[in-house]
Amino acid sequence: MKYALITGGTSGIGFELARNFIRGGYEVIITSSSKDRLEKAKRKLESEFKVEVLTYQQDMGKIGAAEQLYLNIKEDKKDISILVNNAGIGLVGPTDEINLLQDESMIILNVINLVELCKLYIADMYKNGSGKILNVASTGAFQPGPYTSTYYGSKAFVLSYGRAIRYEARKRGVQVCTLCPGATKTEFFDREGVKVPQGAMTAEKVAGYAYEKFMKNKEIIIPGIANKVLIFMPEKIRMLVIARIKSKKVDGKYKS
Repeated sequence: MKYALITGGTSGIGFELARNFIRGGYEVIITSSSKDRLEKAKRKLESEFKVEVLTYQQDMGKIGAAEQLYLNIKEDKKDISILVNNAGIGLVGPTDEINLLQDESMIILNVINLVELCKLYIADMYKNGSGKILNVASTGAFQPGPYTSTYYGSKAFVLSYGRAIRYEARKRGVQVCTLCPGATKTEFFDREGVKVPQGAMTAEKVAGYAYEKFMKNKEIIIPGIANKVLIFMPEKIRMLVIARIKSKKVDGKYKS
């Protein structure tokens, strides 16, 4: 039995992707740092689809978490055919004012453990001659983000890394795609304590579009016409707009 492993799968885009994979006939494993959130998401999915959903509690903001998760799943003899690196957080504020340890934890989650999960599972996929990886970046990956500098930088890394390993994997039977959503109606903005931007897509629509394009092996997946158009604006203009918006927000933590 083959599984789709989705990190950060208890809410938002991750949860909606889990629903799509179940509809597509896949067994699903979701992870989160919160036991309560895992149990709640598991109940919702199992009630809706009448299937078993496996959960693993793991704080991916810690060094070594990716390997620990991989080993735990290996010990349980679960064969991962699809990896979705969705877990992520962001920080808003001037770089000198953002807490150093929080910034470090964000880099570990958004970058280091994402890379480690890719490396661990892509090696298995190469041996099997098949497999799929979806890394979740952001439209923020396409330009610098003043007042959210490390977050945007981390997503730029995810985009670049995903494109590079896709090239490596193209003749090994493994596909690697990168999802770059724009503003989405999730806890992302609730945790910032600000209104959801006009035109923000629902997590359901983002995940539905992402699943469809992922199954068609599209390299870079950008949901929404407006988001596609925006990335073709001059980079400097996009950066200045982001700086103006983010500078008005307080230093805080939100889910990506």
